Amino acid sequence: MNSRARVISLSRRVPHRHTLSEDIYAFLIGCSMIVIGLACLHKAGLVTGGVAGIALLVSYFVPVSPGVLFSLINIPFLIFAFKAMGHSFALRTVIVSVSVTVLALGVPDVIGLSYIDPVFAAIFGGTIIGMGILSLARHRAGVGGTGVVTLWLQKKRGINAGRTQLAIDTVILLVSLLALPWRQVLISALSAAALSGVMIVFHRPERYLGH
Repeated sequence: MNSRARVISLSRRVPHRHTLSEDIYAFLIGCSMIVIGLACLHKAGLVTGGVAGIALLVSYFVPVSPGVLFSLINIPFLIFAFKAMGHSFALRTVIVSVSVTVLALGVPDVIGLSYIDPVFAAIFGGTIIGMGILSLARHRAGVGGTGVVTLWLQKKRGINAGRTQLAIDTVILLVSLLALPWRQVLISALSAAALSGVMIVFHRPERYLGH
C-alpha cells in the first residue's frame, strides 16, 4: 500500500467505543491519581489550579478534607454540565466527583505522608492530577469545576482546554496570595503549570480515535 492509500485508509478509520469495563478502569485510575495528587499538595501546604486548587485553599481554613470540599464546590459546575454538555457527560462527571470524595476519605487509612518536598509535591502532584483528568477526559468525563467550562469551550469554540485552564489557574493563584505566603503560592504555580501542561500537550481529541 502506497503512502497516499495509507493516508486515505487512516482517514476513513472508524473509532471504536470504549467498553463499560474500560470506562470503569479509566475512572478508577483517573480518580486515584487526582486523590493522590491532592494528598501530596495538601501535605506540602500548596494549592493548584481549578476546583482542586479552590478545595485545597479552603481546606487550610476549615476542618474538612480537600476531597469532600472538592465535591461540594463542584455542585454548581455539575448543574452547568447537565445543561451545557449533555446528560451522559454530566452523569459521568457526577460519578467522578463522588468517587473522588469516597477515595479521599479512605486515603488516610492506606497512605500516610510524614514529609514531602514542596517543589517535588508541586511538580508531581500537578502532573498526576493532570494525568488523572486526562484519563477521564479520554472516556468522556470530567472532574467538574472549571474543567467543565474549559472542556465546553474546547468542544464548542475550539479553544484549547489547557490554555483556558492556565488562565483560570492564574486567577486562583493570585487570590491565594491573600491567604498564603507568597513563597507557597510561587511553588504552587509549578503545580498549576504542570497540570495545565499535561492538558495542553496531551489533550488533543483529533489525535485520539477511541471514545
